Amino acid sequence: MTSHRTLDTYRLLGRSGLRVSPLSLGTMTFGSDWGWGADDQESKRIFDAYVDRGGNFVDTAVNYTGGTSERILGGLIKDKRERIVLATKFTMAREEGNPNSGGNHRYNLVNSVEASLRQLDTDRIDLLYVHAWDFTTRTEEVMRALDDLVRSGKILYVGICNTPAWRIAEMQTIAELRGWTPFVALQIEYSLVERTVEHELLPMARAMGLGVLPWSPLGGGILTGKYSRADLNDDNDAAVSSERKGIIASSGHLNERSLQVADAVGEVADEIGATRSQVALAWTLENPAVVSPVMGARTLDQAIDNFGALDLVFTPEQRDRLDQASAPAPIFPGRFVGRPMVQQLIFGGSSVEIRG
Repeated sequence: MTSHRTLDTYRLLGRSGLRVSPLSLGTMTFGSDWGWGADDQESKRIFDAYVDRGGNFVDTAVNYTGGTSERILGGLIKDKRERIVLATKFTMAREEGNPNSGGNHRYNLVNSVEASLRQLDTDRIDLLYVHAWDFTTRTEEVMRALDDLVRSGKILYVGICNTPAWRIAEMQTIAELRGWTPFVALQIEYSLVERTVEHELLPMARAMGLGVLPWSPLGGGILTGKYSRADLNDDNDAAVSSERKGIIASSGHLNERSLQVADAVGEVADEIGATRSQVALAWTLENPAVVSPVMGARTLDQAIDNFGALDLVFTPEQRDRLDQASAPAPIFPGRFVGRPMVQQLIFGGSSVEIRG
């Protein structure tokens, strides 16, 4: 059972004409500054394995591993810059105690882009993301500042991450009405243990022309079988440490329900002769809104294993089993509108076929 997808079977990014690989190489693991990443040599092996297979879409951020990720990546892309679609992000603070070294405002945006250009040793950023909404900067300031940078040639496309759906819809609408550069990409947490984005963010992305790039498609390692019930404790909702396990625990995903979902992933993986990581990644690719999940790897073996997700196809029964094991609880207004009585009132008892 193969889907005949490869890293060089490219997809369009949102409503843009930009062609990107169906798996994006995340480089938050490039650099060991945070205590658990890949060193320079292992980072190069991972990067080379991705590019040699036709991969062209690489993701980083100005603050990943204190800037080391961008510096390593800048050296790796130097002799193949025109083959790489380079994505980075701004928002997160770069200097402790300096409030203007973080946020979505124009001051930080310009300074952050200049820092990224220096660290990456390049003259342009192909895709720049708003890394997270700061809940303080006005929409018009962000969108106009991004448009100015596009017009200057320092960035080519813009995207957004980790922001409420209503805010993104507002920003996209204002950009289109004023002739400013619209978003083409949305990067959000999406996996079998984080499906609440299906309520509003994913439908919004499809309606407004944003290609979706799931981050943490392996649920922080939970879906790989890395954690067991022995790892559960009363501190799982707190940032218990800076170690990898502590970071995952602080996400709130290290709980009994997630481990049950991981069990279902393991069952399907055993049935089709795949790894759990491959099953988890392949599941995200099934969603029509998803363009390119962001895969992260600390070792070459992990990266090569992740590439294998492109070969998987589920039977309808296997897909249904994964969906049911991980289904999010409905929320208002969908929970209300979906009731039979309300559907009867809306459609007057008629059968209406909905397409598209």
